[in-house]
Amino acid sequence: MKVIKAKTAGFCFGVERAVNTVYEQIDAHGEEPIYTYGPIIHNEEVIKDLEKKGVTVLRSEEELDLLECGVVIIRSHGVEKRIYDKLREKGITIIDATCPFVKKIHNIVQKESELGKCIIIIGNPNHPEVEGIRGWAGDRVFVIQNAEDIRHLSLKEGEKVCVVSQTTFNYNKFQDLVEIISEKSYDIHVLNTICNATKERQTEAKSIAEEVDAMIVIGDKHSSNTQKLFEICASACNDTYYIQTLDDLDMNQLGSVVKTVGITAGASTPNNIIEEVQNNVRIIF
Repeated sequence: MKVIKAKTAGFCFGVERAVNTVYEQIDAHGEEPIYTYGPIIHNEEVIKDLEKKGVTVLRSEEELDLLECGVVIIRSHGVEKRIYDKLREKGITIIDATCPFVKKIHNIVQKESELGKCIIIIGNPNHPEVEGIRGWAGDRVFVIQNAEDIRHLSLKEGEKVCVVSQTTFNYNKFQDLVEIISEKSYDIHVLNTICNATKERQTEAKSIAEEVDAMIVIGDKHSSNTQKLFEICASACNDTYYIQTLDDLDMNQLGSVVKTVGITAGASTPNNIIEEVQNNVRIIF
């Protein structure tokens, strides 16, 4: 059995930075209550460990409204501008763990909307990163994730438009959608804000999936970038499995005819989980 693990599998820069920030705050603030606004990253195992150490996840704005003191850490996906404003009004200490690449998009859409441009965000409208970006983009903002959404855009001919992307969006789909938008009669300015690490991860995963008999994609079920990795791998390898931990992997599924297995993981997957899967696949086969 040959096992090929993707070099890009596991924590990206923004995720590692965010997780480290929370652990640093645990050490720094002692008995003071620590909260994260939304899960700091999309990984249940990490969240469970932080909760054991006393970190509470605020899962709604209503919960935030009830706070009177403590430290609130902004999740890696970022949040709307109004959340910062609300925290400052309440006098709550803010620790910003927003991924710098996401923060860059916040700055872009705020500036471009102030210049009078309509903002188009390519991404999942229900993803927290996209919700956060939207909250910095003023009133004239649209979120699209497929060609059908573009057909429903209600913009005037010649209208000034700035296009950005969710950092973890599928690169090839982004290009396809930009091409469709470009055919419209808008004054369009496109900024590819997909994180380079995302593109590299997707490219490597596809390359490995094309070479192996079976492909294992590890990541949280709520992780957008892991879901896209699975889609890419599944299109290249029929026997592709999406798991969160080793417990989700049925070794019998791989079968005796499998000679090569590829492994990749989403940007929010801890290295210890990846290694556990890799080691057990090697031992059993």
